Amino acid sequence: MVLHNLFFLVLACAAYFTLIPLFEKQVADAQDREIRILEQAAKAGGGPINLALPERTYEQELRRAKITLFLVLGSIYVLAVLLLESVIMPEYVYQPLQKMLDADAATQAGDRERELIPEHDILGDEIGYLMRSRNKTVAALRRQEDELASALRRLEEQDRLVSLGLLSASVAHELNTPLAVLAGSIEKLIETSPDAQTLNRLARMQRVTQRLRRISESLVDFARVRKQSMEPLALRALIDEAWSLVAIDEKASAVELVNEVRPDDQAIGNSDRLAQVFVNLLRNALIAVEAGTGKIVVRAKRMERSGEPGVTVSVEDNGPGIPSAVLPNIFEAFVTTRLDARGTGLGLTVAEGIVTQHGGSITAANRPEGGACLEVWLPAPARV
Repeated sequence: MVLHNLFFLVLACAAYFTLIPLFEKQVADAQDREIRILEQAAKAGGGPINLALPERTYEQELRRAKITLFLVLGSIYVLAVLLLESVIMPEYVYQPLQKMLDADAATQAGDRERELIPEHDILGDEIGYLMRSRNKTVAALRRQEDELASALRRLEEQDRLVSLGLLSASVAHELNTPLAVLAGSIEKLIETSPDAQTLNRLARMQRVTQRLRRISESLVDFARVRKQSMEPLALRALIDEAWSLVAIDEKASAVELVNEVRPDDQAIGNSDRLAQVFVNLLRNALIAVEAGTGKIVVRAKRMERSGEPGVTVSVEDNGPGIPSAVLPNIFEAFVTTRLDARGTGLGLTVAEGIVTQHGGSITAANRPEGGACLEVWLPAPARV
């Protein structure tokens, strides 16, 4: 503010001392013309010449001109300072600077809602350019912070998965030996038992033992990646097989499964691994629906992506749907609404990993009419 006033004061003084010589010259020229007129009049009349009157008039006019110029320049100076300090500076300098200071204070306090200056408050001048540049810098900084936080969360999840993988491999190793003994014993009993009812019970025990072996293999998958053989698979039979494994749960008898997958719908993949995917999806749907009124529908349709033939398999249920807070991160490890004996938050993470290894993708959404829908896209053999 002091600099502005000093600038206008210096400007007014410069204008004053620049204009005064012009006024003096004009007044002196007027005095000379008046003296010449008086001399001519005196010569014509023959009377004496009185030069005191023009000199006094010259001094009066010069004094009046100086006072008038001083008042005019003083008034302009006062008006310019008032206009500058009451309108221009507050509107175009003080307020934008205060907004930048408030935004900086919000940034330091971690208030993300107030740290960016609204676009409608940014002017199109140099200060506005600085404000936009600051907004871009802060936004880029926040993006980097979010990416870093996300990377740290992924590292933490990976650390937990590594620990879980080591534990899983250890548990699988401990299970394999008794499972092998149990499977051998069941096979020997099947060979020696003549009773049909006993054979049925032994066959059920054998299926459960095979299921335990698959679980053991899935535990090993946390510690190492197995080589997979890829081949065309009939999806309808794969879904039926997965449901037969899920149907061990007593609740499955009170839930309707509608398998609308056509017999000729195929995908390219490993049958054991893809069965694990659909077991997870069907089991989640079974847990979500109500017994007696629950319904699970599986559909498939051909769909190309980037020119590559594929098939999309959707698993839909009429349950309550996926909570909105969980939906964005549903495929991340340990994300579940039932962290108890029935859920660990790893099923969909494992399913996504298997689908990704097959070159496919998996998505989750809520149906408009209610319930959840999970879609799996897998490469498919080209149709001839």
